[in-house]
Parts: sequence; structure tokens; C-alpha cells
Amino acid sequence: MPAIEHGDHLLHDDHEHEHHDQHWMWKYVFSQDHKQIAKQYLITGMLWAIIGGTLSSLFRLQLGWPEGTMEWLKPVLGGWIQAGKLNPEFYLALVTMHGTIMVFFVLTAGLSGTFSNFLIPLQVGARDMASGFMNMLSYWFFFLSSIIMFSSLFIETGPAAAGWTIYPPLSALPQAIPGSGAGMTLWLVSMVFFIVSQLLGGVNYVTTVINMRTRGMSMSKLPLTIWAFFLTAILGILAFPVLFAAALLLVFDRSFGTSFFLSDIYIAGQALSNQGGSPVLFQHLFWFLGHPEVYIVIMPAMGMVSEVLATNARKPIFGYRAMIGSLIGISLLSFVVWAHHMFVTGMNPFLGSVFMFLTLIIAVPSGVKVFNWLATLWRGNIRFTAAMLFSIGFVSLFISGGLTGIILGNATLDIQMHNTYFVVAHFHLVMGSAAFFGLFAGVYHWFPKMFGRMMDEKLGYIHFWLTFAGVYLIFMPMHYVGIAGFPRRYYAWTGFDAFSQFADMNKFISVAAIITFFGQFIFIFNFFYSIFRGRRATENPWNSNTLEWTTPVVPGHGNWPGEIPAVYRWPYDYSKPGSDVDFIPQNVPYSQTQSSNLPYEQELAD
Repeated sequence: MPAIEHGDHLLHDDHEHEHHDQHWMWKYVFSQDHKQIAKQYLITGMLWAIIGGTLSSLFRLQLGWPEGTMEWLKPVLGGWIQAGKLNPEFYLALVTMHGTIMVFFVLTAGLSGTFSNFLIPLQVGARDMASGFMNMLSYWFFFLSSIIMFSSLFIETGPAAAGWTIYPPLSALPQAIPGSGAGMTLWLVSMVFFIVSQLLGGVNYVTTVINMRTRGMSMSKLPLTIWAFFLTAILGILAFPVLFAAALLLVFDRSFGTSFFLSDIYIAGQALSNQGGSPVLFQHLFWFLGHPEVYIVIMPAMGMVSEVLATNARKPIFGYRAMIGSLIGISLLSFVVWAHHMFVTGMNPFLGSVFMFLTLIIAVPSGVKVFNWLATLWRGNIRFTAAMLFSIGFVSLFISGGLTGIILGNATLDIQMHNTYFVVAHFHLVMGSAAFFGLFAGVYHWFPKMFGRMMDEKLGYIHFWLTFAGVYLIFMPMHYVGIAGFPRRYYAWTGFDAFSQFADMNKFISVAAIITFFGQFIFIFNFFYSIFRGRRATENPWNSNTLEWTTPVVPGHGNWPGEIPAVYRWPYDYSKPGSDVDFIPQNVPYSQTQSSNLPYEQELAD
């Protein structure tokens, strides 16, 4: 192992001059440096978040004021505003694109693409990813996917309008509605490139963690961030090809006359020739990816929150091995619960009970994580940094959203509430908002290592409290109206007398949503201002133990200018009894900490 490291060091020295003399195009655009690629993912994800948030604000305007005029938006939306009203088909397109953008292009790429790329080599002690070229390709496939998806917003018939789950027959019949035409085709092409991007990245992440750990970095000494990224990558490698297959079969149905998902279809009273297919088959294929996708989104946030909580509570993470076990348990169970999204398809009640049981069981490892996070906070010497606030907010949202998941995991209750706003509120809390809080925590915490400067903490506090209050003001009332039967996916609810009593509630939710969206521009200003004008960071501003803080303030390509540090201990030696300081980095040998060594550690020191 030392010989290999020495060889890596020589290679780094050989290429160091080349990297200094690189043209800016190869240094910043087509870079193979994992840190630069992480920044590309992050900034692209931020642009997508602005687009996705704008789309949600548009349809919240429609839902909050369904009788109001939207003529003032005609200069922007053009033909999608008719007689002062939002076109109903465009409303479906807005919902579809918002879901697609947020789930795939912001949360999946923004969390895994950014932080797996940035932190895996730095925290395992590697010069770079296993394949820098594959890593570069993964970003550019993602960027190409983004361009195709973005272009679908501007075609005459509009973007895809079959929901982010693209259920047939709307997605399988180009003639069904305008949004089933060219916009749906572009959606499918875009997702093919996105899946290729995720597979290239995932293979790279797994290979790097397995093969490129520095001397002494056993799997039992990995930070929880790396465990989370590692298992997330495995989920993506196993689950995304199934969506690829579903998209391919959907293309066959759309363009080549097959009937994988179509049977006994009538359009305008005329029977089509399709026979023998089943749209429920598509749901099985989609949700076999769709449910692991929930954890592909949330698990990186879980890992980062664990790291931030331990660092800022100045305590060892509670139950390190239990945390790893719960991550593994969540990963395994995520593959066998997909049909709880399909309780309303008329499945056999016995089969439904099996999926219900497995769904409720997944609450156990989730509960272990929540207990361990709370135990880590308990009686800690807490520093309320912006990253810490967002991490605590993550735990709050994960608890409140997870409790409603137990309700929906019950098939009998889910059948009643499946097509109501209760489901919308649940997954926006537990997956959407919680994952965003993990993303924000990660950016605030590792920004000094990304850019060598500090983000403004006061602006971070304002951002947190506005976002935390806003999220609860949006989604808690949605639980209430959902229990009352308020339907989701409806363009307007004014045709139902039973729902007229919720007019004020809908306005309240819309106002809260729009204010919360505009509040995110505080973060965007803070982010870009701090890149150029922020206070200069020190090498280890948070007094953390993991290896990335042993690099220079802004690491060059290769991360460490000399030999890669060896690892001697786990990453959570905070406030250790007998130690002169409240943190002991992973690269400090036990021989240098005689006063705080435990008996087995003293044996290693001797």
C-alpha cells in the first residue's frame, strides 16, 4: 500500500506543472478534477432549482386564486394564458416539469453529483476519483440532459404533461394531449442521458471508495458521509437501469406500434389497435426505481447531517455502527416496498398486506437514525452555525414527514388519501424539504473547503428561519386539507362545493410558498457574494476530524501537496475525556494522545 501511495505521489508531482499551465477551458469547463466537477454540479443544480421553484410558484398562483386573472403573465407565457386564465393542459405540464426537475435535476444531481464528487476522494484520502475522464463525462451527460429538458419548455405544444411519473396511456400516446407529443419525447430522451450520467458517476463513486482509501482507512473508519454516498451509488446502479428499460419500452409504444403498456384504448370514440399491454406494468417498473430514488435523494443528506451534527455538538456520533447498519437496512428494504405506491391499482389484498408490512418495517432503521441524531445532540456543547441549524431542521422535517409516512404505509388509509394533498404534504416534507435542508447544511459546512472563503452566518440564520417557518406553513395545512379529501393534480377545485371552504387555506399556502421561494435568493446572494467577497477561511474552520480539513485551504488538483495522510482512528473523536483539545483528527496517531487513549487504543500506540 505505501508503495502505491508513493507512486500516486510521483504521478501527482509529474502532472502538477501541467495543471498549473492548463488552458482555462480544461481547468474550469472540461475539468477532470473532482472538486471542479462538484462545483459544476452544484451551480447547475442551483439554476435548476430556480426554474423548478418558478414553475411551482406559477401553479400555486393558479391554485390560490383560481378565479383571478393571470393576464399579466401573458407577455411571459404567451399562448398558455387564454382569456386571462392559465391553460389547463399547461398546468399539467407545470406540475410534471416541477416534479421532474426537483427530484432528478436538483436533489439527485445536486446532492450526489455535488457532494459525492467533492467529498469521497477528500474523505477517503485519494488524489481524485478512480476515473477522472468518466467523472467529467458524467457531468456533461447530465448537462446535455439538462439542455434537452430545458428546451422542451419552449416548444409550441409544451413540455411533457403526464406527471413526473409519466404514467401511460398519456405518456404512451403522442396524440392524447399536446403535452404527450414532442415534449414527452424530449422528456424521455433527456432522462436517458440523465440515467447514463448517474450510472457513470455511481460506478466511479463505488470504485473509489472500495479501491482508493488511504493507508489505515478501513471501512469501519469511514465517515458516515462516505457510507451514505457509497450506498446511494449502489442504489442508483441497481435501480436506474430499470427506469431506462421502462423508458425504452415507452418509446417502442409511442413510435413503433408495440403494446407493452397499452390495451383497449379509445381516443375520440375510435378504438386503437393496441392489445395485451398493461399500464400497471409501467408502474411496477417506474416505482422499482421510484422508491429507491427517494433514498438516493435522502441518504446523502442523512450522511452529511450526521457529520455536521457531530462536529457542531462537539460529541462523537451516537451509535456509529448502528447508523451504518440502519443505512444498509434502509438500502435493502428500499428495493422491496415499491408497490406501496400502487395500493390503488386494485392489487390482491394479500399482496398489498405484504408490501404494507415491509413499508412499516422500514420505519425501524429510520427510527434508529432519528434516535441517534437526537442522542448526539443531547447535552452537547452545541455551536449554532448555519449548517447546524439546517441539520437540526432536517431532523425535524424527517420526523414530522416520516410520521405521516407510517399513516400512508397502511393500505386501508392510503387508498382513502392517495389522491389527496396529504400525500403531497408527506413527500414534500420527508423527501423534498428535508433533502433541501441537508443540501443547505452541506453547502454552508463545506463552502470554506470549496472556495476558501466563509459564507455570511447572519444571512445564513435569516435564510434558515425563513425557510424552516415557510416549509411548515406550506405543508402542514396541506395535511389538513388532504384528510378532508382535497384532491391533488386538479387544475381548479371551484367546481366542487365541498372544497369552497378551503379557499382561504389555499391562498395562505400559496402566499407561504411564494415567499419561501423568494427567500431562497438570500442563499443565492450569500453563495455568490461569498465566493468573491467572503471572509477568508482557515484550513480547518470548524475544528473537524475528517481528512478533507488536512488539505490546503483550497486544495489543488491532487488534493494533498505531499504524501497523503495515513488514518489511525475513527472520525468522531470529539470531546474525548483526557484530551487537551475537543477534537482529534483522524490522521493523529494514538502515540500522540497518551492521556486520552482507551485501553485498546493504548495497545495500538505501543
